[in-house]
Amino acid sequence: MTAPENGVRQFTVAADDDGVRLDRWFKRHLPQVGFATISRWARTGQIRVDGARAKPEDRLATGQVLRVPPGGAALPAPDRQRRELTEEQRAEAAAMLITRTDAALVLNKPPGLATQGGTGMRQHVDGLLDAYADDGAPRPRLVHRLDKDTSGVLLVARTPGSAAFFSKRFSGRSARKIYWALVIGVPEVSEGFIDAPISKQPGTGGEKMHVDEEGGQASRTRYRVVDRAGNRAAWVELQPLTGRTHQLRVHMAAIGHPIVGDGKYGGPAAFLTGAVSRKMHLHARRLIIDAPGGGKLDVTADLPEHFAASMTYLGFDEGDSRAEPQAPPPERSRDEKKQAARAHAKQYRKARRGERRGRGAAADKPSAKGPRR
Repeated sequence: MTAPENGVRQFTVAADDDGVRLDRWFKRHLPQVGFATISRWARTGQIRVDGARAKPEDRLATGQVLRVPPGGAALPAPDRQRRELTEEQRAEAAAMLITRTDAALVLNKPPGLATQGGTGMRQHVDGLLDAYADDGAPRPRLVHRLDKDTSGVLLVARTPGSAAFFSKRFSGRSARKIYWALVIGVPEVSEGFIDAPISKQPGTGGEKMHVDEEGGQASRTRYRVVDRAGNRAAWVELQPLTGRTHQLRVHMAAIGHPIVGDGKYGGPAAFLTGAVSRKMHLHARRLIIDAPGGGKLDVTADLPEHFAASMTYLGFDEGDSRAEPQAPPPERSRDEKKQAARAHAKQYRKARRGERRGRGAAADKPSAKGPRR
């Protein structure tokens, strides 16, 4: 930046701001200048790009020179105010890092660690991001989330420009994600799609989702059974084709095969006896996403200890998975979606009736010790 004596400043557009709207550039670099001021400056010709008048919606290009009138002096960006971390927190951050590029950090989030803070949530990934920030560089930014009890690949953008780039890929659904899960029982169809709309479940304060055929948001998941442990459990690959809250957990429970350890959606039936951990067995195994400047970022995350131990106990071999993302199927009509959702709901109710009968029979069965007196 240069600042002549009259207070007019000149900024050279950096590569990270290539393609950004003029008003967004101000939000990044001069956040204290309001939109009304930007509009007035543009309307009166006080903002210039390479000497020409510019509008707030105009997009900037690398190397262009932006002229800004006096007022709204640059302040330290909020994301440069570093949080002091303990040695233990820095070690925790270092242990999560899978790979680092100029644009991104890719982490392997452990189960039990929240992605972002919330009420009563003091430990989270967002609180550890200062451990990855270089001196003078922007603070890394989250661009997507994993549930607290879900482990695996989590991408973090290193600059504002890469954050915008990756966010578009996630919202545009061009990012391909593969999850591994252990589920209760074995789906009758070994490979297919779950197409069931999801919405917040009334009375839960938005903390729980459910299949909602009438008012839910379109939600689609591809699944494939990789292996089975008799009829007790199955190892499945899951590919979310939409990004709804708790989508994979809701969809697997809706077809009668809740994820092992997911008591929220599977109830007591979601837990296995023996050496299988009671933790959630859902892991973001692989992420494939476009990288700024071209090419692909393709990253795989190792299983957490409890998941790997359960795989071994159930006789599953990680090498049996091809973990390849598949192209989404053609979009179905509204009537076809409703019909599929009803079929899934019917299958789920049928499975739950079987559970209740089983519990009732067990309760009626006389004890070997005879009745208590």
